[in-house]
Amino acid sequence: MEKLNLFFAQIKDISLWQRLFQWRKIRNLSFDAYEEFRSLQKESEAGRDSIEKLRNRITEISARNENLSQKTRDTEILSARKDAQLEELNGRIREYSGIINELTKKVSSFEASKEDNVKNYNENIARLNQTKDSLEAERKRLNDDRVREAEERLENMKRQWAEHEADVKNSIIRICDINHVNYIEKVPFRGNPDNTIEISGEYIIFDAKSPAGDDLSNFPTYIKTQADNLKKYASQDNVKKSIFLVVPTNTIDKLKQLTYRLGDYDVFVITRDSLEPVILSLKKIEEYDLADKLSPEDRDSICRIIGKFAHTTKRRIQVDQFFQREFIDIVLRSEKDLPEDIQKQVIEFEKSEKLNPPTEKRAKIISIDELQKKSEEIEAESEARKLNLPEESEE
Repeated sequence: MEKLNLFFAQIKDISLWQRLFQWRKIRNLSFDAYEEFRSLQKESEAGRDSIEKLRNRITEISARNENLSQKTRDTEILSARKDAQLEELNGRIREYSGIINELTKKVSSFEASKEDNVKNYNENIARLNQTKDSLEAERKRLNDDRVREAEERLENMKRQWAEHEADVKNSIIRICDINHVNYIEKVPFRGNPDNTIEISGEYIIFDAKSPAGDDLSNFPTYIKTQADNLKKYASQDNVKKSIFLVVPTNTIDKLKQLTYRLGDYDVFVITRDSLEPVILSLKKIEEYDLADKLSPEDRDSICRIIGKFAHTTKRRIQVDQFFQREFIDIVLRSEKDLPEDIQKQVIEFEKSEKLNPPTEKRAKIISIDELQKKSEEIEAESEARKLNLPEESEE
């Protein structure tokens, strides 16, 4: 641009003389100035292009800047929200930090007592296992005792049934000796009954019958068959048409029928406990010379006494059976419902108890006066203690 400035300066100040004699020089300077102008023009166009590009770039940058500004504003808003959330989270962190510190203290306390707790736990488990073993041993012992007692009861029952025939014979002989009744060892008629007594010239048969095993389901059928077989005795002379079958006391509740009317003879099923009242009632007939000479009143008295004996005997058996079932039910319920510690104490007291009923001496009659006196003493004691005894009632 130096030559262009120089050219314009000379043209501005050119004189006539210079136009005439120095034109070539000016002309050459104009060419150089033109070239420089062309160069400047090109540079100017290039500058304008650059400026246009810069303007476009500035517009683009402005748009991008606007976008960035909007994003910045959005970011600031989001940042403010994040700051609020961060502050809220910091508050929660502080809250949780307090909880964590408290829990840490508790954990530390727990860790401190953990060893003692584990030790106590192990000791308790050991004691529990020891108690369990003791309870298992005690339960096994009690179960073994129950099984052994059941086996002993069954064995005693079987032994009683096996010895029933001998016990009945001994009881009848004892009753006959006490009450002066003739016991027949060898009968003067066909057959060989277990026991035979003689009253007023008649032979009265007492046959002992007991189950063959511990299954009592067929016992009623067996008794019915034995009652039918007694016809071989009833058909002979001087044999009383009333024949007695003596069964064990613990089997009587299995028999629904205790009397068999078999045409020309009768069969009565009784227990060993009923032998004495039955024999005594039969012996009452011996007080008369001949049974066919008795008056109707005497016959009614005899029948009334015998009926009273029979009813009383059966009623006593029925009451004993009722209380036997009730006592067994009470014992079973106590074994089932009572706590084990109380049951142990009950067993210890049971072992220390002992009942001693009055013994029966041979050849000694039980005095009715003594029984009545004892009954009066019991009534007097009950009145003194203001106890109400059940009154007699007629059924």
